[in-house]
Amino acid sequence: MTDKSVEAGRRHNAAALLEKPKPDEPGLDALLVSSLTNVRYLTGFTGSNATLLLFRDGNAKLFTDPRYTVQSKQQATCRIRIAKGPLTKSVLQEIARTGVKRVGFESDRLTVTEFEALKKDLPSRVELVPVAGLIEKLRMVKDEGEIALIRKSVNLNSRALERGLKRLKVGMSEADLAAEIDYQSRKLGAEGPSFDTIVAAGPRAALPHAHPGSTAIGAGMLLIDMGAFRQGYASDMTRMVYLGKADAKYKKAYGAVLEAQLAAIDAVRPGVSTNAVDRAARDVLKAHGLDKEFVHSTGHGLGLEIHEPPRIGRKDKTKLEAGMAITIEPGVYIEGWGGIRIEDTVLVTAAGCEILTPTGKELREL
Repeated sequence: MTDKSVEAGRRHNAAALLEKPKPDEPGLDALLVSSLTNVRYLTGFTGSNATLLLFRDGNAKLFTDPRYTVQSKQQATCRIRIAKGPLTKSVLQEIARTGVKRVGFESDRLTVTEFEALKKDLPSRVELVPVAGLIEKLRMVKDEGEIALIRKSVNLNSRALERGLKRLKVGMSEADLAAEIDYQSRKLGAEGPSFDTIVAAGPRAALPHAHPGSTAIGAGMLLIDMGAFRQGYASDMTRMVYLGKADAKYKKAYGAVLEAQLAAIDAVRPGVSTNAVDRAARDVLKAHGLDKEFVHSTGHGLGLEIHEPPRIGRKDKTKLEAGMAITIEPGVYIEGWGGIRIEDTVLVTAAGCEILTPTGKELREL
C-alpha cells in the first residue's frame, strides 16, 4: 500500500465523520483543518508553518505559502494551492467557488486571528461551525504502518537511555545527563525529543514535570522521563535508577508503584473504559497508603503527538480499541523525599495488550 492510498483512506474515513460530527446537529459540507498534525495525517505534508487544509467529500486542498512549494509537491497527496497572500483569503475563495454552506473549523486549533479573518469576508450563506477532536478521533486507532513506526521510536528511546546511563557519573548535573540522552537519541536516528527530557535527582523527583537543572546527581534516586520522535511518531518512557544501595523506604515505594503499573496494564483490553484502567492503578496505591501521592492521570495516547486522546484518567470514559497506543505511568510524589514513576508505551491488541517498551522494570541500582 502506498503512502498516497493510506492518506486517501484516512480522508475517506474522515468524510464519514462529517456526516454526523455531533449527535444532535446536521452534517458538515466541509472541514477547515488548521492543526499541522492533522494536516500531516490527512495529506502527508509536514510543513511547520503557514498551512490550512479544506476538506470535503473525501477530497482535500492544501493551502500553503511559497516557502513550501517544493516540499508540498514532494509530500502532499492532495491538491495544492500556493497562496501569494493570506491563506485565509485563498480559503475563502475556495469556499465561495465550491458552494458549501456548513463549514466546520477546529475550534481548539484555529487561532482567533485566523477565525476573525475568515468570519470578516465569509459569504453570507456560509456558517462556520466549531468542532473539536474530529480528526483526533480517527487518529486514536493506529494502522499497521503507524504501529510499526511507534515500535521503532520506542526501541530507539530505550537504546538512548542505556547509552546515556553508561555516561552517567556521580556529580554530573541533571541538565548534562538530559543533554547526553538527547544527543544519544539523535545519534540513533531521532528527529528530536518528543518532549523536554526530564531528569530529576533526589528530592527533586517529587516534581512530576521537573526541568533538569544544575543539581548534581549523587547517591539516591534518579527519575528519567524521556521520549523521541522518529519518522514523526512519538515514544514515552519513565525509568528509575538508584545510585548506591537503595534503602527500605525506596524499595517499598518502588514495589508499590510497580504493582500499580502492572495492575493497570493487566486491565488494558478492548472494550474497557479508560477510567477503569486508571482505577486499577489507584486501587493498588490506596492499598499501600499512597493514593494521595498519585497526583496525575495514569496515562495518555500518543502517536504523531506526544499527548493524544484517549486520556487514561479518573473522568475519561473512552472505550479502548485494538490499535490504540497509550502510556501507563502511575507515580507517587512525596515533598522533601522524592518521587517514583514507572512508564511504558502499551499497544491495545485484540487479545488484550502488548508492552512495547523493552527496558526492564526491576529495581535498578548503579
